[in-house]
Amino acid sequence: MVCMSCKPVEGHTLQAEENCGISLFLSALLNIAMEGGQKRHKHEKVTTPNNLCLESRGHRAPDDVLLSVRTMAPKKKKPKKADSDGEPPRKKSAPPMCCPEVYLTRPPQPKVKKPGQLNDDQLRQFFEEGFVLVKDFLKPEELQSVRDDIERLVDDLAERLFKAGKIKDKHKDAGLFKRLTLLEKEFPGTAVILHKTGKLPKGFRDLWSNERLLNVMEQLVGPEVAGNPVWNLRTKTPYNEQTEVPWHQDNAYFDEEALGTLIPTAWIPLLDATVQNGCMQMVRGGHRKGVLATHVCCTGGTWYVEMAKEEMEQTLGCDLTKDVVTCEMTYGSVLLFNNLTPHRSLPNISTDVRWSLDLRWMDPCKPAGLWGLKDSLPMRSAKNPDLAIDWEKFEAVDRNKQQQKSVDNVAGAEDEFDATIQGPWMTRWEIVHHNKHTRSMVNPGK
Repeated sequence: MVCMSCKPVEGHTLQAEENCGISLFLSALLNIAMEGGQKRHKHEKVTTPNNLCLESRGHRAPDDVLLSVRTMAPKKKKPKKADSDGEPPRKKSAPPMCCPEVYLTRPPQPKVKKPGQLNDDQLRQFFEEGFVLVKDFLKPEELQSVRDDIERLVDDLAERLFKAGKIKDKHKDAGLFKRLTLLEKEFPGTAVILHKTGKLPKGFRDLWSNERLLNVMEQLVGPEVAGNPVWNLRTKTPYNEQTEVPWHQDNAYFDEEALGTLIPTAWIPLLDATVQNGCMQMVRGGHRKGVLATHVCCTGGTWYVEMAKEEMEQTLGCDLTKDVVTCEMTYGSVLLFNNLTPHRSLPNISTDVRWSLDLRWMDPCKPAGLWGLKDSLPMRSAKNPDLAIDWEKFEAVDRNKQQQKSVDNVAGAEDEFDATIQGPWMTRWEIVHHNKHTRSMVNPGK
């Protein structure tokens, strides 16, 4: 179910949360009124203030309702100009928005039982607590091809670094869980360069479109399933600040439209994930208000945004003494969570690289949230059972390059050894700490 009433929240009062339940019919009327009260033909599609698809019924909302909607409709802010010293602007964050129904309401469930589907308890936990850990969901042989592909990606990067004179030793015999660490020591930033890869080898593609994973996604987003354009290969080398992700909600990296889209993530470690090598921590129930809390940019020497513990407690109503869940996982297990669930990864203090993939899905009819830089990838359709996944078209658009170009770091986007990451999320939040990633933005927000 899609919440049709995401709107600014003042003080996060109970009344504000109740207002998030405005019906589909009323939302359509409000949108018609905001566009001048012009009548539309029956079943003509219109767009809400949050760009969500509705159908009009040829009516006009009352004047008192129109006034209140105009008052609460979010206003777009013009990006600030860069400071005279060339540093990116410290943009103030947008007001919090509210859309709980998206994250709390199960869509109609498939009538036919399919392999891999979540049971009722697992579904309840996903929607009520914001995440569910499914043990031994994948078989080792299903993940071995992913491991093999990563080894080939590392080997390819090592060859390019060696030919460019960036490293003196390719460390060919080091193995999957040691080699990247050795390459990182020779050329700091190697892990970031690999993280930025837009390549989807066959093993990655097969995992993302795995039949049992898609069966689960039908339960979460409905019969039309697409891959969200944001996916990541996590190159978590030991004791590397660049790979430590602080507390955040995924929506902090998306545009404002994404609040109305449920975007489930499957976090899949490629070895046992432990406290020592940097497993995930989730905050139970942090999504229930349907609110994106205030984040700031950027943590330490990284491109990551961060949400303060006080913000989680005051805005999201979390009790961090009780609600934090540490998710140690065995190889083959899958952690599912939504795009408002607060989470982080712990530091890797082991001697091995903690490899993982995070893959995302969504309803293709809804906003993908990537600032218009890349479309979603349709993977399954009840309307078109013979749908063929167009991997080549999807891979042809390099998300990380598009993100860098969107903030005018064209040089970084074109440099194959550039170890910085930028994107429009940096202009959405206040920049409280500058580093090489933020300073590489020439004109943020353009």
